[in-house]
Amino acid sequence: MVHAIYLSPHLDDAALSCGGQIAQQTAVGQRVLVVTVMAGDPPGTGLSDYAQALHGRWQLAQDVVAVRRAEDITACTRLRANYQHWTIPDCIYRTHPASGQALYTDWAQITGDVPAVERPLIARLAAQLAQLPAAERIIAPLAVGNHVDHQIVRLAAETAFGHKLAYYEDYPYGRDPQAVTAVIDPDRSHWQAQVIPLSASALQARIEAIAAFTSQLSTFFNGRADLEKQIAAHAAAVGGERLWWRTGHMDA
Repeated sequence: MVHAIYLSPHLDDAALSCGGQIAQQTAVGQRVLVVTVMAGDPPGTGLSDYAQALHGRWQLAQDVVAVRRAEDITACTRLRANYQHWTIPDCIYRTHPASGQALYTDWAQITGDVPAVERPLIARLAAQLAQLPAAERIIAPLAVGNHVDHQIVRLAAETAFGHKLAYYEDYPYGRDPQAVTAVIDPDRSHWQAQVIPLSASALQARIEAIAAFTSQLSTFFNGRADLEKQIAAHAAAVGGERLWWRTGHMDA
């Protein structure tokens, strides 16, 4: 049996948010699987201006998602975790099935409500998630920051597994306590938090895994030194890494 399955909307989310705990688990021989849901190739033509601008920021002109998958393989190798790359494209590549127009062309749309046209995708992903190998725990994104792909993965996981889930605070959005509160009951009456302290080696493993995503570093950090500073500071503020559980389902 797999000890833990981490559901990563994109090719970096698990490392960014949970790399330390994953490293600690695999260091003692526990099997961990990282499932990246939105890891599919973009369409060959017709990319929106927004998607093309992101490619420019990432300094990737060709085989963009293939390069990002290779980065994820490096990250998972550093964490000693197994991985799966599913074929749903990132939201910046998805189009309306009738019009063929890009569904998400700016940040406001990406952090807005999930449009009705994406509801069949949630159902399809839920069915696929239900076929995952048995695991002691499954960890889904809280969807802190409201990114539509994070929302979709969370909704699909809840459809597949009910409330028998743990949730991670999506980094970097989880750096803002108010953003976390926005997706947790204001009085937290239905939630329990579990802080996972990180050893120095686990924290370093998280940093090294994040550093594997070379194309994404400029999105979140101002170079390697800033990466190390930010991740160490956030871990110190939290006490390590924090998971959330629905009341009555906490698995210590």
